[in-house]
Amino acid sequence: MKWSVLDKIGFTLLVIGGLNWGLVGFFKYNLVDKIFGVGSTGARVVYAIVGLAGLWGVWFIANMMMEQNKMAAPAERKAMM
Repeated sequence: MKWSVLDKIGFTLLVIGGLNWGLVGFFKYNLVDKIFGVGSTGARVVYAIVGLAGLWGVWFIANMMMEQNKMAAPAERKAMM
């Protein structure tokens, strides 16, 4: 499967969000709040965009699984014969 520009952006945002949550969990350091200010509009926008990237991630994984099933189905049919 070839990744589109949207796929690359979504994946990058997921990594950024994951790294920020890792910083929060391990070190109690929120980089987004440090850059934009706690509860600021900028921080809320970043969180919203990362949240949308999370929804994209669910869609992306579901599509990958459906593609795998489509590719596996013909091989399974041949094995049954």
